[in-house]
Amino acid sequence: MTSSSDPRKRVTADRGQLLRAIQALWPYMWPSTRPDLKRRVMIAILALVLGKVITVLVPYAYKWATDALTAPQSDGGAGVPGFLSVPIMLVMAYGAGRILMMTFNQVRDALFARVGQHAVRGMAYRTFVHLHDLSLRFHLKRRTGGLSRIIERGTKGIETIVRFTILNTLPTILEFALVAVVVAYQFDLWYLLVIALTVVSYMTFTLAASDWRIRIRREMNESDTDANSKAIDSLLNFETVKYFNNEAMETARFDESMARYEGAAIRIWTSLAWLNLGQTFIFAIGMTTCMVMSARAVMAGTQSIGDFVMINALLIQLSIPLNFIGFVYREIKQALADIEAMFGVLDVDPEVRDKPNAPALSVTDGAIGFEHVFFNYDPDRKILKDVSFEVPPGHTVALVGPSGAGKSTISRLLYRFYDVTDGHIRIDGQDVRDVSQQSVRAAIGIVPQDTVLFNDTIAYNIRYGRPDATDAEVHQAAEMAQIADFIETLPQGYRTEVGERGLKLSGGEKQRVAIARTILKGPPILILDEATSALDSRTEQEIQAALDRVSENRTTLVIAHRLSTIVRADEILVLEAGRIVERGTHLELIEHGGVYAQMWNRQREEADDEEVGADGDAANEADDDVSSNWIEPSAEEVLTSNR
Repeated sequence: MTSSSDPRKRVTADRGQLLRAIQALWPYMWPSTRPDLKRRVMIAILALVLGKVITVLVPYAYKWATDALTAPQSDGGAGVPGFLSVPIMLVMAYGAGRILMMTFNQVRDALFARVGQHAVRGMAYRTFVHLHDLSLRFHLKRRTGGLSRIIERGTKGIETIVRFTILNTLPTILEFALVAVVVAYQFDLWYLLVIALTVVSYMTFTLAASDWRIRIRREMNESDTDANSKAIDSLLNFETVKYFNNEAMETARFDESMARYEGAAIRIWTSLAWLNLGQTFIFAIGMTTCMVMSARAVMAGTQSIGDFVMINALLIQLSIPLNFIGFVYREIKQALADIEAMFGVLDVDPEVRDKPNAPALSVTDGAIGFEHVFFNYDPDRKILKDVSFEVPPGHTVALVGPSGAGKSTISRLLYRFYDVTDGHIRIDGQDVRDVSQQSVRAAIGIVPQDTVLFNDTIAYNIRYGRPDATDAEVHQAAEMAQIADFIETLPQGYRTEVGERGLKLSGGEKQRVAIARTILKGPPILILDEATSALDSRTEQEIQAALDRVSENRTTLVIAHRLSTIVRADEILVLEAGRIVERGTHLELIEHGGVYAQMWNRQREEADDEEVGADGDAANEADDDVSSNWIEPSAEEVLTSNR
């Protein structure tokens, strides 16, 4: 994300960049695709103009009423009811004018409400879509709490800018012009000169003070984002905080950010008080000067009392938009400070893009091919080096190797979370870069090592595999994943809430939900990414049985930590430092006596140590589990089980 002073930023609150920022925001503000909303804008502008014309005419009614009341009374009005006399009628006209003025202003606001909210919705929609378009690299670096805060402030900021730019800036400029015409016509150019100097001084002071306050606003936003990030991160890791008894440390970190926010917020409000005081001082001097000039003219007999009242009414009327233009500028600048961080996110280009008019992947058999694939996250850190292998239709290929060898990277490349640095990845002969990302991901199902569920019901999480699935299909998928019996024991059954990230369920239960979700999706290609590595032996056997059912007749890529789970794979690939160093069946690799055989023997020794360390019935039970888990199948068993 670029800094606030970066000239490449489309939207920034920096001094002198207001018009450029408004220009960049205009497509988000103007409802170009909604004729009904454009009509509303036109009607709102008409109401705006009528309201401002009436606003400028109201002081005339005030002047005429004052002159009528101070003029010598004649007997010409004898017999006329009091409420029909000229002074009373002029006072009533003054009141009616103020009512009409407010009516047109409120009609304008009501008509424009839908336009402003449409802009907010459109901006939020574009941001949400863009976030899902960004690469996995971006999301691995982001801070969820801070990002949500940036979006929240940004969407509110766009509403502020839409309302004030279109709805308030134009009427204020129009009112200035009308007042200038009236003052020049009704009084003389000296009054206009004083008013002009007052307005220029007022605006110069307001702009300078607002630019100063923007720096404080940025600091406040950064502190707010940091505090929110720490709070969300701490709550998401609630159990870890409790495990290490670090509530005090988390509270101190949060309070440190809030202290910075508090200091910035205090400076914001203090600076606002000084800003308002300065504005009042400047306008009071200009207004007093005009009033003194008019008072001298009344004393000299060149103006009437009504003129004195009128100039006062005009200046009071002018103070409202003048103060508002300062408020508008402050709000727009603050809104830009809120929005610039969100546009920093919107200006991040998606790392993986579809080619123009990319066709959908056509899956016939589900064959996978990696051809001389190279990949690196950073130029100086190569992950995969000349990796080539094939997974024939309906076959199972396993990937094993130490941590950091590149196993999970292969699954991410197949899903096209990243594009290869060099080489090709093909599905049924089609390079995944030549077809749409959506169609590639629709053809692949995954059961990950760390299953994260949505904070919703079990049914919702299973149905996530295919949102249009019926209840019967959801139940059938749960049966196949061997979790239906457990769900039926719950008081609310499939309507049971699983909690944040599925924390109300055990690891095995979450894995079964993930399996059911993948079964419901029904993809021709399946990835099992260390799906049982974090489970105990008994749960692993149960989950493995469900996985075996899922992978039947599907092209399956297994990323394994426990070698006992992949002994029946059609082919096993051993990765080390980003290269395939061995390949073959389980028996072939054991006979070869290389890296795989060493890993196998090491895991068997660990299992034997666990067995020796147990005693009593627990030892016998552990022995049964380990034996069933680790007894090496005979050559005949392995060969007959291979597809």
